[in-house]
Formats: sequence, C-alpha cells, structure tokens
Amino acid sequence: MAQITAPAPTRAYQLIGYSFAALGTTLFAIKGILIKLAYGDAGGAPAVDAITLLALRMMFSLPVYIVIGAMAWRNHVRSGNEKIPLDVLIVSIAVGIIGYYLSAYLDFVGLLYLSVQLERLILYTYPMFVMVLGAIFFGYSVTMRGVLALLIAYAGIGVIFGGGATASGEHTLYGAAFVLTGAITFAGYQLVAASVVRRMGPWLFTCVAMMTASAATLIHFSIVHSPGDLFTQTPRIYWLVAVMAVFATIMPTFMINAALGRINAQAVATIGTISPVATIIMAVVIIGEPFTFIDALGTALVLIGVGLFTLADARRKRGAG
Repeated sequence: MAQITAPAPTRAYQLIGYSFAALGTTLFAIKGILIKLAYGDAGGAPAVDAITLLALRMMFSLPVYIVIGAMAWRNHVRSGNEKIPLDVLIVSIAVGIIGYYLSAYLDFVGLLYLSVQLERLILYTYPMFVMVLGAIFFGYSVTMRGVLALLIAYAGIGVIFGGGATASGEHTLYGAAFVLTGAITFAGYQLVAASVVRRMGPWLFTCVAMMTASAATLIHFSIVHSPGDLFTQTPRIYWLVAVMAVFATIMPTFMINAALGRINAQAVATIGTISPVATIIMAVVIIGEPFTFIDALGTALVLIGVGLFTLADARRKRGAG
C-alpha cells in the first residue's frame, strides 16, 4: 500500500502562523502597560497593590480556563489516552504555582518600582536562565555561543543602568531584583513543565496550571486582605483588569498555541523579538516613559544577545536531532 504523506504547508498557511505569533507577542507586551495604568501615580501611592491586581486578573480569566480544561479533560478521556499518574498531576500543580503565580507576582511587584521597558527587557532574557539552570540541575550542555549571548544581553542591561533614563528611578535596583527573580523562576518552570506537557497535552496542562496558580493567588490575597476587597475597587481598575485578562492573557495564549501549530518554535521565539520593541513604543506613547540614546543602545544589545542565543539554541537542537 502506498504511503500517504501530508501535504506541505502552503505559504498562506505559514503566513497566518507568523501573524498569530506577531499579534500574540504584541498582546503579551501590553500587560506591563496595563499594570502601570492600574497602579496610577497619585502622589506616588499605587491605586491598588500587586496581589490585589494579580488576584483580579486571575478571577477574570479563571472561568475561561475552567471551561477549556473541562473540554480538554473530556477529549483526553474520550481519546483513550492513559490515565494521568498522580505524580504527573502533582508536578503540574507545583510548576503551575511556580510559573503562573510566583513568577507573575514577582513581576507585578517589580513593576511598582521599575519602568515597563526595563521590566520587559529583563524578562526577555529568561531563555538564558533556562540554559544556566538546565546545566546546573539537569546536566544540559552550555555552549560558548550561549555564554557570549548571555554576556551581550546583560551588558545591554548594564548600559541602561549606567546612564539610561528608563533606569533612573529611586528603587530601580529593588524592582529589577524582583523581576529578575521572576525570570529565573519562570525559566525553572519551563525546564520542568516540558516533560509534563508531553504526558498531559498542552491544553490540559495549561488549564490545570492556571487553575492551581489562581488558587494560590487567591489564598495569598485572602491572607493579606479581606475577600470583599476584590469587589470594592474602582470601575477603572476593573476595566483595566478585564482588558488585561482578555487581551494580555487569554487571547495571546491561544494565538501563540495556534502559531506553534503552523510554524516551528524557533520561528515563534524569533518573532518574540517584537515584544520588547512593542513595549518600548507603547510605554513612550501611552504612559510617557522616556527613551534616550543610551536606552536604545542597551536595548539593541539585549535584542542582539537574545537573538544570538535563540539562533545558537535552534542550531544545537537541529544538530542533536
């Protein structure tokens, strides 16, 4: 019997994938802008604190993940897949808390003290921590190109701290420490999550991780606030959080997944370069953050460093395959 092969993807099919990746990446970039708008600047005191804002974001997006999770579970059972072992479920819960609660909370706190532009650049370097943590805990190899890319990227951040307008705040180092820690925990999440995703499937895993992260966030909130405080915010806060949940959480998640179904992961990662650029444009236009030649130089170094790392990692994976 002749073997039937799937037709090669058409150019239009791939272009849709690139479009999804570009739009999804850009939507992710607006998160920091919305957080800053929610914090406001009334005499320096934020209009809402980090855990309240994060709890509201989870509360708005959680129903969608519950519905999609139920559908994914039904499909998992109907497809005759193996029963998900308890240890796999426990790991998915743990990494969900680390990746979607802890990393997000650290990022939200960091944005109290840090410009949106610098926050995005620091987060953008997380793939390099995947390399470092992978080498320390999983025995992955570290390449000279990867180390060089890491040095270039952090030289760029050093340039910004040395004289950039986006790093001129009084507590910038404090905020950067929170965001950097969030980037490290998210890198750890990515390292552990990969094996769990293969056992559960991406849709079911994402929903389980998001639901458990939401539970952790709401528990944190209930420890430091009264539960009723979620319902006493201003209409402006609710509108901003609703936009954040729909346009900077749910929609980009599905768009990136759709892009991965049409183009490879390396292409999606490369298109991810749009994220810090889009953030810079929106930060300058919407919330009036400064952007000087020093900031541009530092940003260029970060983009070059992460770009080199992405290309080197893609080449390494092709060679391993």
